[in-house]
Amino acid sequence: MNRVSSYIHFKIHPKKNRALTLMAITALLGAGCAKKQAMSFDRPPAPVTVAAAVAQDVPVYLDQIGKCVAREVVEIRPQVSGRITNIHFADGADIKKGDLLFTVDPRPFQASLQQAEANLAKDMALKRQAEAALARDRAQAKLGEAQARRYAQLNRHGVVSNEQSEQMQTNAEALNASVAADEASVRNAEEASKADEAAIENAKLQLSYCFIRSPINGRAGQRLVDVGNLAAPGVGTPLLVIQQLDPIYADFTISQNDLSAVQRNLSQGALKAEVRLPDEADKPVVGNLTFVDNAVKDSTGTVNLRATIANGDRRFWPGRFVNVRLVLSVLRGAVLVPATAPQMSAKGQFVYVIKGDSTAEMRPVAVGQRQGEMVVIEKGIASGEMVVVNGQLGVTPGGKVLVEPAKAADLSQNGGNL
Repeated sequence: MNRVSSYIHFKIHPKKNRALTLMAITALLGAGCAKKQAMSFDRPPAPVTVAAAVAQDVPVYLDQIGKCVAREVVEIRPQVSGRITNIHFADGADIKKGDLLFTVDPRPFQASLQQAEANLAKDMALKRQAEAALARDRAQAKLGEAQARRYAQLNRHGVVSNEQSEQMQTNAEALNASVAADEASVRNAEEASKADEAAIENAKLQLSYCFIRSPINGRAGQRLVDVGNLAAPGVGTPLLVIQQLDPIYADFTISQNDLSAVQRNLSQGALKAEVRLPDEADKPVVGNLTFVDNAVKDSTGTVNLRATIANGDRRFWPGRFVNVRLVLSVLRGAVLVPATAPQMSAKGQFVYVIKGDSTAEMRPVAVGQRQGEMVVIEKGIASGEMVVVNGQLGVTPGGKVLVEPAKAADLSQNGGNL
């Protein structure tokens, strides 16, 4: 009896075994896919921080870089020649108007004053002498005229001769001429006295120039001469430079494209300017726009402007750069969101708005000027809508979000910082 072994059986049916193997693998793969489909799950909500958009009145402004300029800068120069005999201030001191700064040797000018006063005294004496002579000659002339009239009457009655009458008349005329000469002498003495008085005033003025005083309130710089140096008018180097620090100017420029907006708002009233130091951005000083230049610079297309601010605490220093914000107008009821809410995409800026079903809507927006930690949304958001301010990277449009209560923020709490 012939038997076929299992080895021989396996060799005889290889195709049938391969088919069975493929069917088993296919069944296993099908069972695995079914199990994978049964285990699929939705993406968890993205954790985010949200804030409510608010409506507030905010300023419309221009931000520029400016430079502090002293309101008044005075170079102290001598008006008479002489040696510096004394210095009456310390370098960098606060100076008041009228404070004595320098003393130039006054002795030559004191001598000139004394000489002018002596000339006046002499001419006044000559004037008094001329006035006495005038009074004497007037009396004699009056007597001569009376005698001439009497002799003329006696001559008509034949008592005296014509020669005697004519002699008296000639004598009266000579006395009148003496009176005229005395009057001229008096006038000459008066004019000489006036010239002496003018010389005295000039000598006093020259003497006063020896005591150099501050013409303004301000701060002294470093003195440029020492005691013993010769001071003279017309010398190039001044003795000292004084700058007025309160109030102080903040000069800046704007583009000619912004000039129309400035002029339009300036015609409705004075414009405010906020000036900040770069290292003290949270301490603005409010002043007024006080100057707009009368021409646009050809080389740059800009216009020079100037704001005037109080500087009693000397925080602002001439020559220092500052940040200037020129407030043009007020935008009423502007919608604001935190500055971290707007994001950028290939199609422009957008924010994620949280809907009532806790899903995020990707909404395009038009972003306006920044207001502190917030930014104006010109288009796309309404007041009261909730926007994502943190965690945007984990949000997908239409996806669920999880608002973290501990980090929730409301813009109304920051409204006072605008």
